[in-house]
Amino acid sequence: MTNEDSEEGLIEIHGEEDFAAMRAAGRLAADLLDYITPFVVPGARTGDLDDMCDAFTRERGAVSAPLGYRGYPRATCMSINHVVCHGIPGDKVLEEGDIVNIDVTPKLNGWHGDSSRMFFVGGKTSLKARRLVEITYECLMLGIQQVRPGATLGDIGHVIQQHAEAARFSVVRDFCGHGTGQTFHTQPSVLHYGHKGEGAVLKKGMIFTIEPMINAGKYDIKVLSDGWTAVTKDKSLSAQFEHTIGVTETGCEIFTKSAKGFDCPPYIAGAEG
Repeated sequence: MTNEDSEEGLIEIHGEEDFAAMRAAGRLAADLLDYITPFVVPGARTGDLDDMCDAFTRERGAVSAPLGYRGYPRATCMSINHVVCHGIPGDKVLEEGDIVNIDVTPKLNGWHGDSSRMFFVGGKTSLKARRLVEITYECLMLGIQQVRPGATLGDIGHVIQQHAEAARFSVVRDFCGHGTGQTFHTQPSVLHYGHKGEGAVLKKGMIFTIEPMINAGKYDIKVLSDGWTAVTKDKSLSAQFEHTIGVTETGCEIFTKSAKGFDCPPYIAGAEG
């Protein structure tokens, strides 16, 4: 691999061997989220779901990158309802009607597959929550559609912001996507708001995440006393989806796409468990 200087800092440019390694790591992340899907039900304890994710990861020769990262205590993040991100699994029990984001990053042979999805808990999710989740997924995919050599990071943020705000939702400013690969978090920082034509110019071989966090209310957040859990200040619902992608010659490759088609809930086929 080589390096390219950009407005966002030093961005790694990856070759085909790196892309092959990321395909494997990304596929594991997707398989992990597919695996846990039928267990995300009312009455499930988040700590138990986390233990299952960690065991699945280890059984496949990988490690859970979040575990111990800067002192983070668990293998995954599970963010429920008004939790924006970095919710810590533990004794919390999922309830009928909850929405929850599960964020996983298995590290396979030194490479990070980073992905998250939303889940509906039970069959009584409110129309507002369903609409928020639907729009958030659309934001992710619209952002991915902008990715090609010659486009800019601002193109990604602009289309996400426009789509979210047209639905009268807001885009979280305090967290963003990021470069990844053999390093968990690196350059570039991928903002989910902004203006067309601004920011680093995308080049073939760049690898990064797009992971919009969209709130039903205002975009302001606060971090709780545990130093990790971020919540909406107005206690409005929040949703997030995340893919890891690589820039190709003509567009991009999604490394973390579900093999089962579990792209956006409800995941009907997940009942096969």
